[in-house]
Amino acid sequence: METYRIPLLAVDGGGTKCLVRLLDREGTVLGQGKGGSSNYQGVGGDEVIRALSHGIEAALHDYCRRHEYSMSYEAVAIECAVFALAGLDTEHDRQIITGLVQSVLNKLSLEADHVIVENDGYTALLGATGGEPGVLVIAGTGSIIFGVNDDGQTARAGGWGHRVGDEGSGYWIGKEAIRTILKSYDGRETSTGLGEWILLHLGVNNEEELFNWTYSKEYSVDKVSELAEIVNRAAVAGNREASQILVAAADELFQGAAAVINHLSLLNTRFTMVLQGGVLRHEGHVRNRLMHKIEAYAPKVSFHEASREPIDGVTAMGISYLLKKMPARS
Repeated sequence: METYRIPLLAVDGGGTKCLVRLLDREGTVLGQGKGGSSNYQGVGGDEVIRALSHGIEAALHDYCRRHEYSMSYEAVAIECAVFALAGLDTEHDRQIITGLVQSVLNKLSLEADHVIVENDGYTALLGATGGEPGVLVIAGTGSIIFGVNDDGQTARAGGWGHRVGDEGSGYWIGKEAIRTILKSYDGRETSTGLGEWILLHLGVNNEEELFNWTYSKEYSVDKVSELAEIVNRAAVAGNREASQILVAAADELFQGAAAVINHLSLLNTRFTMVLQGGVLRHEGHVRNRLMHKIEAYAPKVSFHEASREPIDGVTAMGISYLLKKMPARS
């Protein structure tokens, strides 16, 4: 049986979906597939194995289709496999996720000469800055700030998940909206009508039903994150409560960005900052205030639009390894 050697397997796995690519040494896509959520903290290890297996199988099928091959997985050898997955925040996480990745490879009877397991935020940073000194601020469903300097040193802030962190994210904004509404209901704050926006969107009639919803099976991180768009609409319409929440979200993201800038000694040097995620794309209040505060704090910053997708950072890491120029983490 002939063995087909594929230089690179690149996997970008987030809380919603994972994207899988098979590539050659020049970065040409040989096959591509998709799977479900691969954040083990959110969906559990068994679901991660299913999602990654499905995505890799789809990429292998696509590879066969493009090249008119008929092969079994036993006939495939991977030179380098890079898995950039959400939920890798501690050394304990790394051990668990490495085990899950190995289970996937064993399940598919795939062998890889070298396997890299990394946090998806770090590879997103590589993709956004091309490996140049810079800071990436991500505020979508969750939030995290990653940075790298000229010496290859990296730093991060936030990204501790929806239970204890993710400040400034869509989930955080939605949760703050619910808290604000319930405070107003108690009389601890003066309502300016934000509750009407949120209650209508969720299809509940009053604050007590809102409270019951938050402890029902209907409650989810994604549904709370969707409230960020409603808060933004209310702010655009002039609602004070909504505007205050978005100001607080921007300030939280600024604190994280400032911490990374300081840790990497970027304050007095030129560096790139890239803003990613739905909150920073769609909530102009948050984006504009964050940029204004960063520019006042670090005048040499240059804001760039992300020209690459997160999977491109995973690819860059894999190709760097194949070329023996893998960026150092310290």
